[in-house]
Formats: sequence, C-alpha cells, structure tokens
Amino acid sequence: MAALVNLAGPAALDDKQERLFADLRRMGRVIIAFSGGADSAYLAWAAHRALGANAIAITADSPSLPESHKRDAEAFVRQFGIAHEYIQTREFDNPDYVRNDPNRCFHCKDELFTRLGEIVRERGYEHVIYGVNVDDLGDYRPGQNAARQHQVASPLADAGMTKADIRALSHAAGLPTWDRPASACLSSRIPYGTPVTIENVKTVEVGEEEIKALGFRQFRVRFHGDVVRIEIAPEEMERALSLEMARKFTAIFRGLGFRYVALDLEGYRQGSLNEVLKTRPQPSSSYPSAEKQ
Repeated sequence: MAALVNLAGPAALDDKQERLFADLRRMGRVIIAFSGGADSAYLAWAAHRALGANAIAITADSPSLPESHKRDAEAFVRQFGIAHEYIQTREFDNPDYVRNDPNRCFHCKDELFTRLGEIVRERGYEHVIYGVNVDDLGDYRPGQNAARQHQVASPLADAGMTKADIRALSHAAGLPTWDRPASACLSSRIPYGTPVTIENVKTVEVGEEEIKALGFRQFRVRFHGDVVRIEIAPEEMERALSLEMARKFTAIFRGLGFRYVALDLEGYRQGSLNEVLKTRPQPSSSYPSAEKQ
C-alpha cells in the first residue's frame, strides 16, 4: 500500500477506538478468531490492551490457511505478547464444504465457531469475537451468517470501524499489519462447483508463494482445472506484462501441473469468483449473505 488514506479525523478515530476498548472491557473474557490479517490482528491487539490475560487469539490450523500466514500470525502475537494457540478444524471432512457451492464459507465458519464455542464452555470464556468491519457488511459473505447463528460478536463493526479506520489505527499503534494486503483462505481460489481438495489448495499455495518470491504484492492464483488464471494488482500489472515474466509464470505453473497459464488482463479484484453469482439465481438457503475471494 503506497499511502494511508482515511477521511475520518484523528478525534473521530480516537472515539471509535475508545468505544472499542470499552466494549471489549464489558465482555470480560474473550476468544479472538485470529487469522493474522489486518482486521483480526488489530482486534487481537485491542483485546489484549483492554483485557490482558483475559483475551486469547486462536487460529484455525487448516489446510486452507497458508503456512506463510501462520508464520505472520505467530510473529505478530510474539511481538505484542498476545496469548495465542491453534485449534484443528476439519471442514475438509464435510461434504457440504468440499462440494464448494456458494455457501462454502458458511460451512467453514460454522466449523470454526463450533470449535471455538466448545473452548468457551470448557474454559469459562464469555464471548467469541471476530474481525468483520463496516465495509464487510454489504458483501456476499455466508460466514457472517454462521457468526450470527453462533452469536459471535463483531466489535469492530459495532464501533463503526471501516477498513480504512482499522489501517489508520493500526498504523498509529505501530502494528506491522496496517498495510497488509487483503487476503482470504486458499479455498477461495477454487471456482464454485469445483470440489475443494487439500491437493488443489496446496497447489495454489505453492504457486502464490512463487509469485510472491518474484516481488509481487497483491495477486491471486485462480484454479480452473488445467488452466491457472493469475490476477495481478493493476498497479503491478506493467511488470507482469513482459515476455520475461510470462516465461517465469509459465515455468512455475507448468511445473505445478497446469496445462495452460493465463494472465487476467482485468487484474486483481476482490471477489472475482463471485461474479458468476450475478448471472444466475442464488441457491435457496438460510445463508443469504462468500468471503472476499
């Protein structure tokens, strides 16, 4: 992220942060669903500030979470002294998740919040909280429905915080996550209707690590069977559009078993795999509202 832009003045941001701290203090003992991204990292930091040892960050140890994200999460909690642990989640054992229809994210979050709810009851915590913000509320995100069903609290949204607010407050607090690019689980790289398997998400993970090693910052690897579709952020696209880079992309993804390697000329955009949902009827379900993919 080249620059930090936020239209809210310092006083307004301070007011939101003070409301967040007050809300967290009223919660008593909390578990933070912690992925290590900008939102959950800021929430974990705030909960630690407000509650100290009464807050613990818990990360789902799932094949859909990249190993690099785990390393980043561990480095963050170590830097700020935040209590942290992993739990095993087993969404890949659920045929409804593997089937990969537009409600996949519901089944993922349902598994996570079920496991976190068990820890709440076993250890005497009072709330599970997660890092959804105001900007997320209008998106197609079945995971939010799972959160509502499990009564998971959303303190950032309740305090009126947008993504820009969280980045600005994280920057002011010295959090290294303030400009971390938006991310989503590896399963979000697989188009709806293509079964999600540990093998294909790990193939995507290796490909994305290789692109990161080339120096790109914001991108996605989309899995389309024999075809891989690479999305690069518009501001980085010029570097991607060279014969030298084409050869590097081809070598990486042919080595991973893809027959065809495509660079998406529209570039990276969040939720590109949700575009198909605009052209066909939505499935009838109780989860009307997928994570940003």
